[in-house]
Amino acid sequence: MQIYLVGGAVRDRLLGHPVYDRDWVVVGASAEQMIAQGYKPVGADFPVFIHPDSGEEYALARTERKSGHGYGGFVYHASPDVTLEQDLLRRDLSINAMAEAADGSLTDPYGGQQDLENRILRHVSPAFAEDPLRVLRVARFAARYACRGFRVADETLALMRELSTGGELGYLSAERIWQEFDRALGEPSPGVFIDVLQDCGALAVLFDEFSALQQSPEWPALAAGLPALQHNCERFAVLCCAALQHSHQHDTQAAPATQDAPLREQIEALCLRLKTPRLYRDQALLVCSQQASLFRLAAADGDTRLGVASGLDLLRRPERIPSLARCFDSLATWLDFDVPPALHTLQALQGALTATTPAQLMQQGFKGKALGEELKRRQREACARLTL
Repeated sequence: MQIYLVGGAVRDRLLGHPVYDRDWVVVGASAEQMIAQGYKPVGADFPVFIHPDSGEEYALARTERKSGHGYGGFVYHASPDVTLEQDLLRRDLSINAMAEAADGSLTDPYGGQQDLENRILRHVSPAFAEDPLRVLRVARFAARYACRGFRVADETLALMRELSTGGELGYLSAERIWQEFDRALGEPSPGVFIDVLQDCGALAVLFDEFSALQQSPEWPALAAGLPALQHNCERFAVLCCAALQHSHQHDTQAAPATQDAPLREQIEALCLRLKTPRLYRDQALLVCSQQASLFRLAAADGDTRLGVASGLDLLRRPERIPSLARCFDSLATWLDFDVPPALHTLQALQGALTATTPAQLMQQGFKGKALGEELKRRQREACARLTL
C-alpha cells in the first residue's frame, strides 16, 4: 500500500499558497484492507474512505469510464492493480494531476509543474470532454489564478466549446451549477469566470442573463470593480442589477411599463432557476429595486426618501447597511454617477427613521391609527430635512 498527497494540496504548495484541504490517493490496496485499518467508507459503491484520526479523505486509485450523460455518468474501477499514473490521468487539469509521496518526491506524468511555471490551465487527456462540470471548474480556476497571469490553453478551450455546443451542459443540475458559480464569485477575479464561459459558448447556455452585459463596452469596468465587494452575495447582486439595467437600456422595443414591471420577476426567476440561497436573492432584489431612486435621492422629497428607507428596511435591518452601501457604490462607479458615498446616505436615512420613536409619541398621547400616522409624518419630515 502506497499513499500519496494529490490534487489541490500539491498544486497550492508548489504555488506557495496555504494548504487548507488535503486529499490522498491509495495505490495497491483494496476496500477490505482500508476498512481493516480503521478507515470509514463514505458510501457502499464509491472507493473513498475517511481517516479514523484526521478525518481526511483517502481514495483508492481508480479509473473511470463514461457510461451516460452529465458529470455523474461514469463507471469507476478501483483495484490494487490501478497505478498512480492511471488515477492521475482521469483528473481535469495537469496542475491538479500531480502527486507527492511521503518523502516529498513528486509524481508529475502530465506536465503539471511546467504548466504552473508557464501559467497555463491545460486538460490532462481528451477524456476531459466527457464531464460537462469541467467547463465550470476551469472557468473558476481561471478566475482564481488570472491575477497571477494564468490563461486557459487554446486546446482546452476548444474542448470546452465542444461540451458547450454538444448539449452536455443541459445535464448539469442547478445545485452543481450554483455551487461552482458561488465559488467563482469568491475568487480574486470573478469577472474572468464570466469571460471564460463566454469564450467557450457556455455563458448563453447557463447564464444567458449576463451575456449581453459581458459583450458590452461597460463590462471591463464592472468586472474590475467586483473584487472590491466583500461578500459573494454583494457580487451577485451587482451582477444582476447591472445585467438587467443593461438589457433594459438596450431593449428599444419594450414599452416603458414593461421595462420596470418585470424587474422583480426576472431576478426571482434567475434565483429560482439557479436555486440561489435566500440571502443572495434578497440582496439582489433590494439593490436592483432601490438603486435608481437612491442615486436621485439628493433632489427627492421626503416621501421618496422615506420610501427608499422603508424599501431597504433600514429601521429593522440596520446591520445590512454596510453591505448594501458597497453594492450601491460599485454600481455608481460603474455608471459614472457623481453621488455621495452610499454608507453616509443610508446611515443618514436610518438616523431619520429613529429620530422619533413610538414610545415618545405614546407619551405625548398618540395611540392607535393616529400614532402610526404621526410617526410616519415625522419620519417623512426628518428625511426631507436631510442634506444628502
